Amino acid sequence: MRIGHGFDVHRFAENRRLLLGGVEIPFEMGLLGHSDADVLIHALCDALLGAAALGDIGHHFPDSDAQYKDADSTLLLSKVVALLCKEGWSIGNVDITVMAEAPKLAPFIAVMRTRLAGLLLVDQGQVNVKATTTEKLGFIGRKEGIACEAVALICKI
Repeated sequence: MRIGHGFDVHRFAENRRLLLGGVEIPFEMGLLGHSDADVLIHALCDALLGAAALGDIGHHFPDSDAQYKDADSTLLLSKVVALLCKEGWSIGNVDITVMAEAPKLAPFIAVMRTRLAGLLLVDQGQVNVKATTTEKLGFIGRKEGIACEAVALICKI
């Protein structure tokens, strides 16, 4: 068994959709990034890749590569899962914490878990998503962006 940790952060931007865990969240702003800026999926990809000692999301999907401009992060996660399977790994569980002062994410957690379980090819009971604020401290507290941490346990098949 191996454990991996991932972290990502993106700033808010106007005229962008807010995607978290492959789910569109109604909000007046989205996140700025080369791809669709799904901060949750990016952190999760890094946790999975890190657990398998396969580098990070920037190595596999560099922002200098035009093919990843506005890329759907769910497709990137699917590629990471396929790579893990090819290398002989299965996913034990993932635990994800989204840090956002706004919007409130509690109504979307169950949908995110279901969506992520499908992408990870695991049962929903192997996926946990939590949301927290930073008590109005720092860039998150000032509603300038969202950060996310993810931990993944993988096992050799």
